[in-house]
Amino acid sequence: MDVFSRTFLPAAAEAGLAVQTASRHMPVFRRCVGSGDATVLVTRCSRPDRPMSGEYLLLLTHRRLVITRQTRVLHRLQLHLNTELRELSHVTWSPDPRQHSVELAATAIDGIRERFLIRTQHPRQVWQLDALLNHAFRTRVRSAQPRVVATVAEAPAAGRRAAFKPAVAR
Repeated sequence: MDVFSRTFLPAAAEAGLAVQTASRHMPVFRRCVGSGDATVLVTRCSRPDRPMSGEYLLLLTHRRLVITRQTRVLHRLQLHLNTELRELSHVTWSPDPRQHSVELAATAIDGIRERFLIRTQHPRQVWQLDALLNHAFRTRVRSAQPRVVATVAEAPAAGRRAAFKPAVAR
């Protein structure tokens, strides 16, 4: 069993997804995510700006964000978003323990701003979800920036001649 399979099923169970739902979405997720990519989060979500658009399932790994949609009438699965985390910009999330929800927003590489509402059962889960998102996206931002270990400044012209003066054997 690969890393994705070993981590997806426990994450789906922790989210309270039915086995049928997880297994139905699994082939779509498997096409998008590599076998060595570990699942960080699997959860149901909705679109606050489009409440009647159907049910969404969000998968977050260490490298990718994949969101599928199941239509209401025919229950067909559609891939809504499949992107690497480093391709997302302006990622924000707003935990709201009173509403038992977290609103996640990000701009995809095509410039479209995506917003999703993730509901939880308990306020404690809101803060767990906040910590997971913080870890996933904070690490991505830190690793995306080039790391400068040391810089070498160029010596002034007069000092350069003195510094490179060959030693004379005496």
